[in-house]
Amino acid sequence: MKTLAGKTLFITGASRGIGLAIALRAAKDGAHIAIAAKTHAPHPKLPGTVFTAADEITAAGGQALPLVCDIRFEDQVQKAVEQTVAHFGGIDICVNNASAIALTGTLETSARRYDLMNTVNARGTFITSQACLPHLLKAKNPHILNLSPPLNLKEKWFENHVAYSIAKYGMSLCVLGMAAEFRDRGVAVNALWPKTTIATAAIGNMAGGDEMMKHSRKPDIMADAAHAVLTRPSRECTGHFFIDEDVLRAEGVSDLSGYAVTPGAQLMPDFFID
Repeated sequence: MKTLAGKTLFITGASRGIGLAIALRAAKDGAHIAIAAKTHAPHPKLPGTVFTAADEITAAGGQALPLVCDIRFEDQVQKAVEQTVAHFGGIDICVNNASAIALTGTLETSARRYDLMNTVNARGTFITSQACLPHLLKAKNPHILNLSPPLNLKEKWFENHVAYSIAKYGMSLCVLGMAAEFRDRGVAVNALWPKTTIATAAIGNMAGGDEMMKHSRKPDIMADAAHAVLTRPSRECTGHFFIDEDVLRAEGVSDLSGYAVTPGAQLMPDFFID
């Protein structure tokens, strides 16, 4: 049976949403989870902190290490990785989930917002992977999983939010490059992206968010797909841009209806998926 029992996962942005869902799925197996997120106190608009996430992970059967960490800062990332290794003895899996989003056009995107998205998404993914890799190289079945889209270069995926697209595709380019770089050393590097919108705070805070929520899937679909990828042999599964429902269908899951927020509702396709 595929399991993450005893594995140590370092997950960025795991205080809520998809990151937390992935953590909770791993916790059911008895995994160890380092929650690297910057939310240490309740946010007026966003649910969850690193400490509430730790409580949920523990209740689900895992071991949790809450780490207040802003991945924009290299020293904080390095410290969080060192704390994880000191606490759990190593790192088996790195999940680059933390992300910043602003679906704004060129004239509406400030340099500050551009820098935020690219620093969190592309740069944060790079430096987190870089910090984890010395430990992953010692692990038995090491994986890096980036929550980023397939590299679809059609102009429609850039024309209305080019800054965001650049930032997310930066994460995907890390998959492309690192998968090749570390293939012979046994570290799997893959991407995972949802076929439909996922009911998270990011969707809820968009214009029309409540309506989008009704036509989305629960984060559980991404968690189950991530679990399927992360339990595969690393030397046989690298350099892929996975789509959540395709992963689950390959695992023999034919009925995905239970993942819908609203049973029977028309699902909304996510960005970057034709």
